[in-house]
Amino acid sequence: MDSSAWLDALGWVGSAVLVLSLTLSNVLRFRALNLLASLVLTVFNAALGVWPMVAMNAAIVGINGFHLVRLLRTRDDARTYEVVAVDPRSEYLAHLLRVHAADVERHNPGFDLGEVLAREEPGGCRVAAFLVLRGDETVGVVVLCDGGDGVARVELDYVTARFRDLSVGTFVYRGDGRLAQLGVHRLLAGRRMADREHYFTRVGFRPEGDELVRDVRA
Repeated sequence: MDSSAWLDALGWVGSAVLVLSLTLSNVLRFRALNLLASLVLTVFNAALGVWPMVAMNAAIVGINGFHLVRLLRTRDDARTYEVVAVDPRSEYLAHLLRVHAADVERHNPGFDLGEVLAREEPGGCRVAAFLVLRGDETVGVVVLCDGGDGVARVELDYVTARFRDLSVGTFVYRGDGRLAQLGVHRLLAGRRMADREHYFTRVGFRPEGDELVRDVRA
């Protein structure tokens, strides 16, 4: 293959990756792929000597790099992500779960908020719900069922598609005292969550028999 054919292939690859990046809703993957596409197109246009396009793509590389670094640096930053406790029967939570119903079912199969709330009958569990916010955008939802013995089961851990690679559920689970104040000292995520073991390991859970377990520290 001669140099012109390689150059054509480089241009097509860069263009294809650019188009692919624009189809992604996940903000981390979008930035990474868009950066790669812009880098390839910078090289492509430099080889052709099209300097205005080189300047534009080089600038896009810089912009994507800046946002990518900021996303990764703030992924564990409590100043960037805030946890807000909400009434599990609130209209906003119901609306949020309804809007994302298909995605919730895909990543948390079998979850039914109504069924979880029905367990709050006398002698049942206490349901707690938390939203994870980035600015004014809700990026995650965690619903727990507290049995009253200091052990709570994770019924729902849902992260919106835009932020799914950032493991925002950890802001609810980590030891900032919020769960400890509720009397919870241990979290369980059982068989229904087994296919998400990699995610729960990232947010601090460990396998114990049929359960995924995380200790809560004050």
